[in-house]
Amino acid sequence: MLNKSKGNMTTQQRYQQSEKGKETSEYGDRITAKRSNLMAMNKVKQGSQRYPWVTHTWNVVKGKCPHDCSYCYMKRYPQPKLHFDEKSLSNGLGDENTIFVGSSCDMWASFIPNQWIERTIFRCFEYNKNHYLFQSKNPIRFLDYTDIFPDNVWLGTTIETNRHYDFISLAPNTDERRHAIQELNYPIMISIEPIMDFDLDVMVKWIQDIAPHFVSIGADSGNNNLPEPSSGKTKALISALKEITEVKVKDNLSRLLEGEVIKESE
Repeated sequence: MLNKSKGNMTTQQRYQQSEKGKETSEYGDRITAKRSNLMAMNKVKQGSQRYPWVTHTWNVVKGKCPHDCSYCYMKRYPQPKLHFDEKSLSNGLGDENTIFVGSSCDMWASFIPNQWIERTIFRCFEYNKNHYLFQSKNPIRFLDYTDIFPDNVWLGTTIETNRHYDFISLAPNTDERRHAIQELNYPIMISIEPIMDFDLDVMVKWIQDIAPHFVSIGADSGNNNLPEPSSGKTKALISALKEITEVKVKDNLSRLLEGEVIKESE
């Protein structure tokens, strides 16, 4: 993990001094007893379209996502009002898991209350043998929490394209996202999914500037009629990005690759 300079106090010390940290320490024994209770999480099934390197997803902020992305898989299901799920927060997260926190709703959107985010982060401290992925299309908000993030965290954002398609989402555009994510001194991942038509030289330069630990590339799995790149262009991007960082190619990209199997970079 990257070293993070946060003054004279460690992240753990800041956590212990917080109001939630003090409250949690009082019933730490009860939390330990719940470690085997994983009801709050969904185990990622083999062959699903989610990240294959993630073992579980965990959603405490639930309901209709403020970003309202046109291609979001959650639109297949009824969307209740945005809310904080106390029951999901209280259940155990286990050990030695890789957990995607907020996979069904962007908990970093501008309208999400700070307290919801803080309580979710503090809960991660209680299960410090896990690794956590926080991914957002509003990564500038990560900057407000760099003093309380646990050390075992990955931060990510989605950059589907370098072009601006205003009909796709209410989230900040990809240019804003890439500038924000560059400011973070944490392990970074970039999701190019669903990949949309792009300018090759610009996309490669963006990823080069961000210098992520890896890039995950996938395609639209929901027949959303998105503007997609050609097979040749997609292959060219993968080839160029492999010169910069590790590239994880998702199975759903095979449709755009015309069935060609591309080995992931090491």
